Amino acid sequence: MPAADEIVIPATLLPADGRFGAGPSKVRTEQIAALAELNPTYLGTSHRQAPVRKQVARLRSGLAQLFNLPEGYEVVLGNGGSTAFWDAATFGLIKNTAQFASFGEFGSKFASAATSAPHLADPEVKKGEPGTAAYFVFSDPVDAYCTPHNETSTGVAITPTRVADTDALMLFDATSAAGGLAVDPTQFDVYYFGPQKCFGSDGGLWVALFSPAALERVARISETGRWTPASLDLQIAIDNSRLEQTYNTPSLMTIATMAEQVDWFNGNGGLTWTTGRTSESSNILYSWADAREWATPFVSNTAERSGVVATIDLDDSISVDVVSRILRRHGIVDVDSYRKLGRNQLRVSVFPAVDPVDVQAFTECVDFVVENLG
Repeated sequence: MPAADEIVIPATLLPADGRFGAGPSKVRTEQIAALAELNPTYLGTSHRQAPVRKQVARLRSGLAQLFNLPEGYEVVLGNGGSTAFWDAATFGLIKNTAQFASFGEFGSKFASAATSAPHLADPEVKKGEPGTAAYFVFSDPVDAYCTPHNETSTGVAITPTRVADTDALMLFDATSAAGGLAVDPTQFDVYYFGPQKCFGSDGGLWVALFSPAALERVARISETGRWTPASLDLQIAIDNSRLEQTYNTPSLMTIATMAEQVDWFNGNGGLTWTTGRTSESSNILYSWADAREWATPFVSNTAERSGVVATIDLDDSISVDVVSRILRRHGIVDVDSYRKLGRNQLRVSVFPAVDPVDVQAFTECVDFVVENLG
């Protein structure tokens, strides 16, 4: 058998595009071409003037169409990404007590932010072990229920659903889910995400879909005079979004490339098309792993397997570090396990921009590498 550094995957097996990372994710060439076309009148101009506000309006209206938002729902933007939104939510959305369904790295971080907030009561935390989900349990003092839609670190996904018999807000972290997994907007009050996953753009921006109840909650908390840093003030973010702008200067490249991706989604059939595409890709991976003696889907409950981030355990006799190194040498990148999970695992993201044909090619490349490693 050849040494690992001597293994050469035949060009005929390689995917046309080998970017399968969990974020930043694949950016389509068409997005960059559209940005270049905008450059002379857009890049390097004021974010409070018409050319930029037109792109913000394009993004907001496109997202409202993509998610089929009911009357009264609004698309709100702010700088800082989903991590900043967790902090903003502790100021502007949680009145006193939150419950978290935490089943991975990112759900636990929001719970930690709420625990550290001195003006909030200690939250209730329902925790799932890695590879499994956690679910809400009705609790009378809770005024906000918070959980990921898709846990990027483990490849576990749930269906966003309201807790019955409560008027508490339902907050779903959709950072890696939005645009790639189905969601019913009547089941959430805040559905928040970043541009760097399904939308194939850059990070540094948070986007949130607010229900009328969530908008009212922000307004009521703001009226109480609760101190909030301006950069994390959700009422300020809402007011600026209604003007088609952000409170402080955003990345204009991020807004334009995300808007281009949203238009591409809508032009091809919206969420029905994107979720069909991600489902096809993820099913290729799970079926492939099920058919191999040396590969196993990490998430054993098929109902909780993510359609956008597939995690596949390899047998201990096969070093995923070696496999990943060989793949990277051939342009197939960012399929390593989440670093804190510490498993001998491939993590393959199949956001809507990823062609299912390339996913099939990826599996054939892994087969080739494993066979030649012996």
